[in-house]
Amino acid sequence: MILVTLGTQDKSFKRLLKAIDKCIDEKKIKDKVIVQAGYTKYKSKNMEIFDLVPMEEFNKLIEECDLLITHGGVGSILQGLKKNKKVIASPRLAKYKEHTNDHQIQIVKDFKERGYILELSDLSKLDEVLQEAKDFKPKKYTSNNKNFTKLISNYIEKENHTSWFNKLGNLISNGFYSPLTFIFTLILFYLVSLIGCSYIIGSVFSGLISIMVTYFLFEQDIKNNFRFLFNRIIEIGLEIALLLYFLENFNLFTSKIFSGLIVIIISFIITFMMEKKK
Repeated sequence: MILVTLGTQDKSFKRLLKAIDKCIDEKKIKDKVIVQAGYTKYKSKNMEIFDLVPMEEFNKLIEECDLLITHGGVGSILQGLKKNKKVIASPRLAKYKEHTNDHQIQIVKDFKERGYILELSDLSKLDEVLQEAKDFKPKKYTSNNKNFTKLISNYIEKENHTSWFNKLGNLISNGFYSPLTFIFTLILFYLVSLIGCSYIIGSVFSGLISIMVTYFLFEQDIKNNFRFLFNRIIEIGLEIALLLYFLENFNLFTSKIFSGLIVIIISFIITFMMEKKK
């Protein structure tokens, strides 16, 4: 028996079911196929399809299946690996509106490279992967592998990036390091001014130093580093412009504080709007 699971992702993944249906029609799949489709609405005379079932019954299906075909969700893949099942994983793709981004591609790739699963990135080659699965001997999954556990934790965080909890976490993170950066920059600005540098040079220097500090302390996702650096440079430019404006009515350090606070507020609002759209 082949068990197909699409997880609980709130987006359709009909592509995978259509590919499996086609293989059944072409007699390339002769086993019974049971599908846990979740939010994917699909009708087929070839497969037994249900939305969700109690966990106890679902675990029984995994125990009984000879092959698990799943999307690129970490939880779904692990369910098969923990039962020592052969797993074929196909990543959801953003261009088909199956997910908000393509991070499942990397998830599936990393599991495959470690010898745990088979990768199905091209659905037209499902029959080839099914043939490969017949002789495939997956590496035994061990939950005490520290490096792999860390990798899984990172992926779970990415998979849940659309949840309200992670959105709130991003806002809190931004709200934490923006004021911290502001305080650090203000101290540097004061120290630079003591040696006689102009306020523009002081702002640029203190801003660049703060970028380096926050970059190494808070940014660990390489993909987002360029965006982070670009945003911080824009913030420095905006802060200098505001500083010049406030200097017409206030002293240097009062103007610096006002301009910095405004930049923090603008940064927080932009982050909030971006999280709201996800």
